Amino acid sequence: MYPMMPKNPVRLWTQFARMAIEAQMVIGLRTAGMMGIMAQAPGEPFVMVAEKQAAATESLFAIAQSAARGHSAERMMAAALRPYGKRTRANSRRLGRAG
Repeated sequence: MYPMMPKNPVRLWTQFARMAIEAQMVIGLRTAGMMGIMAQAPGEPFVMVAEKQAAATESLFAIAQSAARGHSAERMMAAALRPYGKRTRANSRRLGRAG
């Protein structure tokens, strides 16, 4: 078919869509916290910045490790998205409970 098309795009798209939805929830909850609409931990803005750096580092390491193992582009993208998805899922749960 198409050489660059992933063999199972639905799994990758689902992983990305779930992460995107959870990220939007986190953005909304953090914005509400910064505006004083809902309770927020005192250091939340600093946590937000620090976790982005950690997720980017972990993602780069995961994609490099996957590439070194000779995985397909689809598996490399899934490996790169996993650290972000893990954090958006945890943040949406944690921030959703705080309110």
